[in-house]
Amino acid sequence: MDQSNRALFTIVIPTWNNLALLQLCIGSIRKNSRHTHQIVVHVNQGTDGTLEWIKDQGIEHTYTAENCGVCYAVNLAAAKANTDYIAYINDDMYVCPDWDHYLWEAIQLANTEMFYYSSTAIEPIDVGKKCAITHNYGRTIECFNESKLLLEYAQLPFYDWNGSSWPPSVVHRNTWIKVGGYSPEFFPGFYSDPDFTMKLWQLGVRDFRGISKSRVYHFLEQSTNKLKAQLVKNSSHLFLHKWGITANAFYKFYLKMGEKYSGPVQEPKLQGAFRRKVWAGKLKRLFV
Repeated sequence: MDQSNRALFTIVIPTWNNLALLQLCIGSIRKNSRHTHQIVVHVNQGTDGTLEWIKDQGIEHTYTAENCGVCYAVNLAAAKANTDYIAYINDDMYVCPDWDHYLWEAIQLANTEMFYYSSTAIEPIDVGKKCAITHNYGRTIECFNESKLLLEYAQLPFYDWNGSSWPPSVVHRNTWIKVGGYSPEFFPGFYSDPDFTMKLWQLGVRDFRGISKSRVYHFLEQSTNKLKAQLVKNSSHLFLHKWGITANAFYKFYLKMGEKYSGPVQEPKLQGAFRRKVWAGKLKRLFV
């Protein structure tokens, strides 16, 4: 870890009664980061001992007695940022060595505040993401094979990719402030990632890059799987009504998600499949 006392990123972590995973996540940040970072945790409820552990560790935090959802949680935590860069990490993620170094390397090369960069997730099962590596090192913390992950993670083949839209992610603090952070109307958090990314797009950001060398292991939705599928459907409809396009169409035609990175993306031309998707979205808005 960088021996300077000055923090590089403010890492915001929302958590909801996931103490064991949160401990693993923060432990990996402390152990595997090259640079010094400010860590701010938002504790939703914390009835499993999370709040007491956070206080005992002396970790900066915000707290709500009830589950306020991901968006309000990360906004509260981000308000305590004292660095130029805000990194958002979920509590069910384990960061691999030098994850932060490779993000910082890309930021320095970009030389602008107008970017959104993500680490590349290694996940135990294939859930259809074009920008994640599928390799099973354990689906739960009880069967997590940390030593095997640390031996192999850097050798798993992948590439820098277009379409960065979810954590672990990093943006400039000024950019975060300009778009108002995450949108609480997407409670408890479903579709808040594409919404935040669309707000960045409206601001003028075009560099949405996934960094292959920056890697994390993701246990997959250890909090959100507690919630009902109906909430996902409602949030997808909310995104459609707010932006006039489905999240899938936004990912595919605007962000080019999963395609090999070749620089900032361009405004899509209203023709062919994209034109049909736009009109289909307009029709769908009339009935949902």
